Amino acid sequence: MERKGDVGSRSEEVAMAEEGKIKIGVCVMEKKVKCGPEVFSAPMGQILERLQAFGEFEVIYFGDKVILEEPIANWPICDCLIAFYSTGYPLEKAEEYAALRKPFLVNELEPQHLLHDRRKVYERLDMFGVPVPNYALVNREYPYQELEYFVEQEDFVEVHGKRFWKPFVEKPIDGDDHSIMIYYPSSAGGGMKELFRKVGNRSSEFHPEVRRVRREGSYIYEEFMPTGGTDVKVYTVGPEYAHAEARKSPVVDGVVMRNTDGKEVRYPVLLTPTEKQIARDVCIAFQQLVCGFDLLRCEGRSYVCDVNGWSFVKNSHKYYDDAACVLRKMFLDAKAPHLSSSIPPNLPWKVNEPVQPTEGLTRQGSGIIGTFGQSEELRCVIAIIRHGDRTPKQKVKLKVTEEKLLNLMLKYNGGRARAETKLKSAVQLQDLLDATRILVPRSRSGRESDSDAEELEHAEKLRQVKAVLEEGGHFSGIYRKVQLKPLKWVRVSKSNGDGEEERPVEALMVLKYGGVLTHAGRKQAEELGRYFRNNMYPGEGTGLLRLHSTYRHDLKIYSSDEGRVQMSAAAFAKGLLDLEGQLTPILVSLVSKDSSMLDGLENASIEMEEAKARLHEIITSECKVLHSNGSEQFPWMVDGAGLPPNASEFLPKLVNLTKKITAQVKLLATDEDEKLAMKSSYAVLPPYDQAKALGKTTIDIARIAAGLPCGSEGFLLMFARWKKLERDLYNERKGRFDITQIPDVYDSCKYDLLHNAHLNLEGLDELFKVAQLLADGVIPNEYGINPEQKLKIGSKIARRLLGKILIDLHNTREEAISVAELKANQDKSSMPSNPRKEETEHQPRPLNKIEDTRRSSFTSEKSIDQDDDDDKEIKYRLDPKYANVKTPERHVRTRLYFTSESHIHSLMNVLRYCNMDESLQGEESLVCNSALDRLFKTRELDYMSYIVLRMFENTEVPLEDPKRFRIEMTFSRGADLSPLENNDSEATLLHQEHTLPIMGPERLQEVGSYLTLEKMEKMIRAFAMPAEDFPPPSIPQGFSGYFSKSAGVLERLVNLWRFHKNGTGNGK
Repeated sequence: MERKGDVGSRSEEVAMAEEGKIKIGVCVMEKKVKCGPEVFSAPMGQILERLQAFGEFEVIYFGDKVILEEPIANWPICDCLIAFYSTGYPLEKAEEYAALRKPFLVNELEPQHLLHDRRKVYERLDMFGVPVPNYALVNREYPYQELEYFVEQEDFVEVHGKRFWKPFVEKPIDGDDHSIMIYYPSSAGGGMKELFRKVGNRSSEFHPEVRRVRREGSYIYEEFMPTGGTDVKVYTVGPEYAHAEARKSPVVDGVVMRNTDGKEVRYPVLLTPTEKQIARDVCIAFQQLVCGFDLLRCEGRSYVCDVNGWSFVKNSHKYYDDAACVLRKMFLDAKAPHLSSSIPPNLPWKVNEPVQPTEGLTRQGSGIIGTFGQSEELRCVIAIIRHGDRTPKQKVKLKVTEEKLLNLMLKYNGGRARAETKLKSAVQLQDLLDATRILVPRSRSGRESDSDAEELEHAEKLRQVKAVLEEGGHFSGIYRKVQLKPLKWVRVSKSNGDGEEERPVEALMVLKYGGVLTHAGRKQAEELGRYFRNNMYPGEGTGLLRLHSTYRHDLKIYSSDEGRVQMSAAAFAKGLLDLEGQLTPILVSLVSKDSSMLDGLENASIEMEEAKARLHEIITSECKVLHSNGSEQFPWMVDGAGLPPNASEFLPKLVNLTKKITAQVKLLATDEDEKLAMKSSYAVLPPYDQAKALGKTTIDIARIAAGLPCGSEGFLLMFARWKKLERDLYNERKGRFDITQIPDVYDSCKYDLLHNAHLNLEGLDELFKVAQLLADGVIPNEYGINPEQKLKIGSKIARRLLGKILIDLHNTREEAISVAELKANQDKSSMPSNPRKEETEHQPRPLNKIEDTRRSSFTSEKSIDQDDDDDKEIKYRLDPKYANVKTPERHVRTRLYFTSESHIHSLMNVLRYCNMDESLQGEESLVCNSALDRLFKTRELDYMSYIVLRMFENTEVPLEDPKRFRIEMTFSRGADLSPLENNDSEATLLHQEHTLPIMGPERLQEVGSYLTLEKMEKMIRAFAMPAEDFPPPSIPQGFSGYFSKSAGVLERLVNLWRFHKNGTGNGK
């Protein structure tokens, strides 16, 4: 404590000491430094306080009054200057001061003018070789100026010949205008999302009705970068230091995640070596030593999309320490190079680090197959999921000779007489609708005779085409496409008289429609996502959200190309991550399409045709299926297993009941047609916003109350659906049943029983039971008539998917082992006095023994590095040095694959019959006998059925022990049909909501059984695409960050300061 008599002498000492200090001028608006009572809560104040604690600096605050009112000659003189622009700041005045006094500038002043013009920012980044998104400029001299080089169409804009397909981004050139728009493609529902500076808990808003771009100013147009729903903010302090934080991107649902203090939730993540070089380049390009910028990670590459200038990290004491040390070195090097800039052994300030938050996650076993001790941790969740409830898929075929339709074909195929055309866009389909409206007769003729039957059928099909095209009011988001294929052509004289040319005179029109995810399908998918969140991960729901928000949950979602599958994936993601709002932005931000892995049956088309032919033979023959060769014990082993023995006897009943339903719907359609005939053919349809409908999870009560079919289907299309089934199911002239139509009859039956029960169609219940009995036998057998054929077909259809699953499991193991190695090395070097039990229960052995095991256990050495990349997958890794997280090494990988019925059946067939392959003779099936029996009795894998593989790591087992990693397999049959079958009180509630509940998971293994990863790989490797056949990774080497050995060493080498061990070199 100071004595009063010493005060005067002490003041003199302080004054003398101050004279030798380096003066740091803080010439910024007061709101940016928060001087006074708030100084300790602001990043700038925190860092300046630490600088002063070194005892080498005097900090001089200019203040607003001096900056705005005093001439520069009266401004304080300083050695080093911190000055940066903010609203109302006189940048030119600061430049004059710097020219007069020549202080060391942390951030150069003249380049700060560039930051206000996004065009100049991108030009400067291009100049320095910093990757930016593909972009183009649209410059207008006045609002709404028409520009010849700018073209806008439904799903793209074109600037100077460069085309940007939706989704694309539209940014004002003014860097201070934060109204940024993202425009979505019609295939995803269309609409626009506006991004803006945070207002309360919102950072963006979706506008489903906006589809046209702005024209009132000048804009940058650039490709939308799918980043997995995450933005990365990078903060440099000099060219050798960069800190990165990730946050939920505003493009997902626009809800800002905040902590208990109301601050936006951000977590530190690791930068790759390439990204560290980008940070250095940005710092140098704009001559801003303290600089923030936005980074987008997409398909293995990183792009800078915005440069903000002076920015500090908020709420990170570790970062404040770093920044103060780096700035100290800069100031000493610039103004006192004779002084040592090494960091003292003890930092001269005391800051109480915040208490690390409680994780809220517990170690746990699976709870399904069995509990294998508290040492087990979940490492990976892989789920293959079928899409949700959909409308029946439909197809109309007709030959057309009308000139209007033939001319339309020529218009869109480049005038080539023999080239086919596909019409999918709104403009194309509108053209077709206009032509069809003119061609369709205003009313039906009263009588139908044999002589004009063909003509009447043609008119009926044209009317159906018209009805399909008019369904929904506009074309955005509804699955409709038309193919026009020339069949006949003739040579005619050219219109200019110069020679001849070919002209088509007949073409085949094929219209495909339907198969759209219903409101019930969206609800099912969202609820299943919620179920996964609460049941598939430790921590009861909050655990997954905690993992995900702290970048310890590596989530990737893949979908096939079909709209219903993509929308199911988006709705599931909404439930899984507790998101809000419309599905379109979620779909575009989080779901990746991979049609080569999740679409198509071409690879097995020959085998499937053989299976269908044999199936037809079994059903239509009088002989019953014989259970022989021990098949009484294993009934699934015989040809055609699951078919009723008297299947042929049900076929006539199926046909008669189908005719009965068709006749009833025809009466309803005739009534509707007569009402339509009284109106003009060209009447404008009421507006119907499909983009809004994409997010609905409830029925349209008004339509149901009016006695109309559910959804947007009218009676005309409903009749066409049933009429086609009636016609295709049984050929009366040939007296032949087409058993391939049985699944379609069952599909339509189930749809109408669920969604159109209010129409009270007589006989529908009975038809459903007959169709279900036959379909339960037909559908599984279409993918193979016996286990051997099922395995062959399944391996061909699911080959790529199986390969990807193996890569997922392999990469998870490699990552887990790397973390264990790194942790073991850290434990050895630090030897804490009171180690936690969970960290000391095992000491991993030296890894020499298992290197060969790990390499030989997979398909090739090449695949060992497959996931420094994960096949172009984006990675975000929590930075353990800066994270306020108790267990930063905990990490869970989730891979979700949304697909169709064919891939679910195929994958399941490989899992249960893989041991029948010649190379695996003598091995037991991956699926236990009780589960094989349940699967045989299940037969239908309905909407939202799924297969889940979860991998657990037993941290008490040595790394080289195969039991270190355990696989758990479960499946769900999907939608529960019992309410439809029982017709009880539960069914009444069901008919009010039109939604079937989803069955819970069932075991594929015996309770207590232990399936090792090694055994799993051995059993399915023969049927999986080898890792080396996948596209090569495009992610730069060394990307895998904290979770690989090489990157762990790299991190230790590049750390800069004393409190990073062993550190000199290139930044954090």
